[in-house]
Amino acid sequence: MTFKYLLLLSLLVSICSCDNNNDDDYEFVQVATPQLMSKTAFRSAVKIDAPKSIETVGKIYVYRDYIFIGDVDNGIHIIDNSNPELPEAIKFIKIPGNEDISVKDGVLYADSATDLVVFDIRDINNVEFIERLEDVFNVYDYAVPVEAQVVDYGKFDYNEDIIVGWTLATELRKKNTDVMFFEDDALASNVESVTGVGGSLARFQIVNKYLYAVGNYEMAIFNIQNLKEPVLENTTYAGWNIETMFQADGYLYLGSTNGMYIYSLDNPKLPEYVSEFTHWEGCDPVVVDGDYAYVTLRGGNACGQLESVLEVIDISDKTTPTLAQRYTLENPYGLGVKENMLYVCDGTAGLKLFNRETPKDLVLVNTLKNVQAKDVIPLEESLLMIGDNTLYQYEYKENDVNLISAFKLN
Repeated sequence: MTFKYLLLLSLLVSICSCDNNNDDDYEFVQVATPQLMSKTAFRSAVKIDAPKSIETVGKIYVYRDYIFIGDVDNGIHIIDNSNPELPEAIKFIKIPGNEDISVKDGVLYADSATDLVVFDIRDINNVEFIERLEDVFNVYDYAVPVEAQVVDYGKFDYNEDIIVGWTLATELRKKNTDVMFFEDDALASNVESVTGVGGSLARFQIVNKYLYAVGNYEMAIFNIQNLKEPVLENTTYAGWNIETMFQADGYLYLGSTNGMYIYSLDNPKLPEYVSEFTHWEGCDPVVVDGDYAYVTLRGGNACGQLESVLEVIDISDKTTPTLAQRYTLENPYGLGVKENMLYVCDGTAGLKLFNRETPKDLVLVNTLKNVQAKDVIPLEESLLMIGDNTLYQYEYKENDVNLISAFKLN
């Protein structure tokens, strides 16, 4: 035992005394190393299961009488909302590496890290896995821990492995070690069609017979004319640090950490870049109504933004979007528009209701302070909101909302 301690001490002394002139070249840093799973094992993990508690609440999506709640990187929880006063969890679809979904006419599309997976949900009691398109997403969210100062991908092989988690360790490293983030080169019916609705944090959008999916800097365009057999039709550069996507009136609006990109769908097979609105760095979902886009930028986080604001952008001329107004917020996330109201999730500051009778001159008319708000979906008859591991449903009132139910997710 004494010998071991003496050996350790001698090693430390030798490290410290080897070259005193170079001590300043090294520092202790937090190094993130990926936990890997083979793609074969990863792809065999999809499973239709009984309802369970949600581990990490993700995004929200609505299709007919069903609400889909994402469980970050784990899958999708299905909630029967035919009675909004008593929603009921009925099923869990295990999809490793999942962040987003979209649904059209009973067919559900979901990302699974690098893959697109497809399910038939026409019979909600008998959900069926029907298709997988492998390696259609070149870049997925590696979810590197925010504490990491250096990322060491080690033996990660993009073609064979999936990153399913991270290990953090403090190591002595030479200063200014580059963070090694991967780049792309490293790596029809007579029945009325029904498409679901996502929140403002969504990265999937269905428009007619196309599914659009955005990643960090790339857009994938899938032809879903044959719903059960989607075809990857194109991939294209979409911007930088893309986080969200919203579609309205023949355009796609992409929210990134440094601006908003506008794409025309005149050619739906390959959306065409129109313009961009650039702002300081910040995390920003975007929603659009008429001639105005509404964007939240959240400060005090890894996105680089210091202030938290709501921006109103005039998009009447799509080629030259301009800032119309800016409003200070506290901790904003998602937002949604219905008629003359704008609903903004201000995180720990609650849900804020703005009257927008004049679309750019917003008037704060109410704040629900007893909730932690992350994202909203304004439906025709009710407002859905998710936050603090709870699904809230509200009925509309003039300049206000009344709680219908609060459903705990775990």
